[in-house]
Parts: sequence; structure tokens; C-alpha cells
Amino acid sequence: MNHKLLLVLPILALSFTGCEKKTTPMVGEPTMAQKAETAVKDAAEKTKDAAIDAKDAVADKLAEWKLTPSDLKADFEKGGRIVRSKAASATASTGAVIDNAKVVTVINAKLVGDSQLSALKINVDADNGVVTLKGTVKSIDLIGRAIALALNTDGVTQVVSVLTVSP
Repeated sequence: MNHKLLLVLPILALSFTGCEKKTTPMVGEPTMAQKAETAVKDAAEKTKDAAIDAKDAVADKLAEWKLTPSDLKADFEKGGRIVRSKAASATASTGAVIDNAKVVTVINAKLVGDSQLSALKINVDADNGVVTLKGTVKSIDLIGRAIALALNTDGVTQVVSVLTVSP
């Protein structure tokens, strides 16, 4: 039996020899490092484009919802309460129950994710699609930004802001 094992082992060893595929790039073909570098550059460019698109989308929403600095200043001077509404979402119009806790959680996550806004300074309350924002921000522009983030949340039909500006 040992003789058979001695014959099988070299055959197995020979069968696995050469299984590792080593390729060398052909002349003019990019190396793996060059391919990786190209992929990283492509990803960076796509990320940059996505950020620009997102910024443009936010700017469009600010204008659509009348949240430009001049709109906000006019409302702010009338008493500090700013109210903006949007058309009811499909789920709200079909009578689906709006989960207030989920709406608050999503908006708080958006505020935390925004480098200029702080969830610790903005209190978010929701009641059946109506969101109220209370607290302080550093500028009137940030009031518009906070309203836009809240209004651009599923289940939200109206945002009431009583945010104040405090540097």
C-alpha cells in the first residue's frame, strides 16, 4: 500500500504544478497597478460629478420651495415662523399611516450627515406629515437648508420652522 501512495503523491504534485496562472502584461498593455490607478481616478471623477449634481438638485429645490436667502429674510422679518409645503406623497394620499418616529429619525440622520447643520441644535418633531424644526443655526441660509432637508423626506408634506439665528 505504501508503494501506491508513493506513486500517487508525485502524480498529484505534478498535476498541481503550473496551476498558478502568472501573466505578464503584453507590451503596451496596462499593468494591474495602472488599472487600479485608473479605476481610482474614475471613481473620484464620478464622486465629484455626483456631488455637483446633488448640489444642483438642492439649489433647484431651494428655489422651488422659495427657500432662497431673500425669501427666507422676508419671512423671517414677518415673525420668524417659516412654513413650506409640498404636494402630499403617494403613500400619504392613499391613506397609509405615516410613521412619525421614522420621519424624525430620517431627518435627524440628514442633519447629522450635513457638515453645516447640527442635530444637537435642531429639535425635530413630526405629526402626521407636518414637521416642526426648533433650535438655532448660524445663518438664515442654514434655516433654508434645514427646511429643504426636512421637506425632501418621504412622508413629509409640510415643514414649520421656528429656527432662530445665533452665531
